[in-house]
Amino acid sequence: MKHTCHCSCGSSLNRRQFLTGASACLGGVSFIFSDRLSFAETDKTGAMKVRLIFAAHGEVQDRADWPNIGFDFDPVMKKMKDALNANVEGIEFVSSMSTGAEQTQQILEEDAKRGDIAGYMVAQMNCWNQVVHVALTSTKPVLYYDFLYAGSGGYLAYTAQALQDPGVTNFAHISSESFDDVVEAAKAFQLIKAGKSTAEFVQAVTDYRIAHTKRIESFDCLEHNVSCLSPDELLKALRGCKILAIEKPWVDLEKQAMDDFGIEVVRLGFDQLNEEWEKADRDEAAKIVAHWKETAEAIVDVSEEVLMDSARMYIAERELMKKQNAQGITVDCLGGFYGGHIHAYPCLGFSELCNQGLIGGCECDIRSALTMLILSKMTGGQTGFISDPVLDISTKTIIYAHCVASYRAFGPNGSTNPYTIMTHSEDRQGAAVRSTLPVGYMTTTVEICPITKQILFHQAKAVGNSTNDRACRTKLVAEVVGDFEKLYTQWGNWGWHRVTVYGDLKKEIFALADAIGYKIVEEA
Repeated sequence: MKHTCHCSCGSSLNRRQFLTGASACLGGVSFIFSDRLSFAETDKTGAMKVRLIFAAHGEVQDRADWPNIGFDFDPVMKKMKDALNANVEGIEFVSSMSTGAEQTQQILEEDAKRGDIAGYMVAQMNCWNQVVHVALTSTKPVLYYDFLYAGSGGYLAYTAQALQDPGVTNFAHISSESFDDVVEAAKAFQLIKAGKSTAEFVQAVTDYRIAHTKRIESFDCLEHNVSCLSPDELLKALRGCKILAIEKPWVDLEKQAMDDFGIEVVRLGFDQLNEEWEKADRDEAAKIVAHWKETAEAIVDVSEEVLMDSARMYIAERELMKKQNAQGITVDCLGGFYGGHIHAYPCLGFSELCNQGLIGGCECDIRSALTMLILSKMTGGQTGFISDPVLDISTKTIIYAHCVASYRAFGPNGSTNPYTIMTHSEDRQGAAVRSTLPVGYMTTTVEICPITKQILFHQAKAVGNSTNDRACRTKLVAEVVGDFEKLYTQWGNWGWHRVTVYGDLKKEIFALADAIGYKIVEEA
C-alpha cells in the first residue's frame, strides 16, 4: 500500500529506529544529485548554504501514490527553490532529490566532503520517502516541510516520531498551503548564519508556526442533534455484530474486538469476494449504474465498463455480508487492485453501504472499520468518514481526505448531499467518490483502539470541501477546536487514518470510554 502509514496503535519508534529505520527503504533507484535540478541560479556570493532535499519518487511521478501518478514535480520544485533563494537573504538553497534513506546518506557524505552545508531543509513531496530521518543524523538544523496533499502521510508520522523522541533536538517543521509561511520559517536559518544555536533555530520556527496558525474566533455551528444510544444500549446492540476482513489487516484485533465489544471479525480471502463478483447479476448492476448516472452531479473519466464492474463489486460486498450475517466489510483494496487480485475498486460499493448505515471500510483497516461500526450503532446509522488527514496552519484546518465517503452524512434517514464519480485519485483508475459533504456543522473524530484500551478524540467545524486535484477525491475541510500544535503529536502512535462523524459527540464518547474502562486521548 503506497499511501498508508502502517503504524500500529500504541507503538512508537525509539531513537535508533527513527533515525536508522529508513535504511531498509527503496534500493536500486539511480541516485539523483543536485545537477539534475537545473534551476536558475541566484547570485548569492558569501551566502550560507543550506541543502534543500526534495523527498520524492522522481521529477515526474511514475507510480500510484499521493499526489497522483504522472504528477510533474519539476515546476513545483523550481518554484519552491526560486522563492526561497529570492526571499531568504544571506542563505543559498542548494537542491537535491532523494527517494529515501540510502540516497540521503550519499547526499550527507557528499556534503561532508564539501564542508560548506550549514543546515538541511527537507520537503516531503511523496508520502513515505524516508529522507528526514537521515537528515536529522547530521546534527545540523533541519527544517521539515509538507507539500500538502502530497507528502502529508509521511510528514505527519515522521513529525510525531521526531517530536516524541527526546534525542532529536535539531528538528523544526512547517505545514501550510501558503508557501509564504514556508519561506518565513526558512528565515530561521539566518540565525545560524548569525552564530545562534540550533535550539534557537528550532524555537524560532516553532514560535512562527504558533503565531501564524490562524485563530478561530467562533465555533458557532448549525444545529444537528444526534439521538445516541447510552453506553449500555450501545454495547448490547454491538453484541453479535460481525465485520468481514478481506485479506491481510493492518493490525489483528479479533480477540480484543470480541472481548470488549462482542464484535466478531471474520477473515476471508480475495477469492471469496471474487466469487461473488463473478456471480453478480448484470441486470441489477445495470440498474445501479443507471441510478448513479441519474443522481451523481457528474461522472468524470470513468467508463461504462468500469461503472458496471464497480456495481458488481458493490453487489459482491453486499451478498458476502448477507451470507456471513455481517454488518461491515473492509477490504485490502490497494493491495488487491494493484496486485490484480480484485477486478474493481470497492469504493462505490463502500459508499453505498455507508449510505445504508452499514460499514464499507478501506484498506482492511479493522480498527477504523470497528470505529465506524460503533459510531453507526451509537448514532442510528452515521458511519462516519474514514480519511487520511492533512494539516494546514494558514487556515487552522484539518482536511479529511479519502476516495470513499458516504453521500448521506447524517445517516440513512438524512438528506443526500451532492457527489461526483471520478477515478481513484492516486492511480487515476477505477471509480471512486467525491462527496461534497455538508458544512457549518460540528464534527467529532475518533479512533477506537482495543489493544491499548484508548479512544483518540478531537473535534472540528466543517467549513468547506477542497477540490484540489492532488491526493484523494473527497476532502472535507474543518477548523480545529482546541490546540492545533497538539495535533502534530499522535500520528506516530496511531497511524494516519481517522474516522469523522457529524455532530458534537463528546459527551457520548467520553461516557462510552468510562463504561468500558478506556482512556480518552485528546488529540487537540
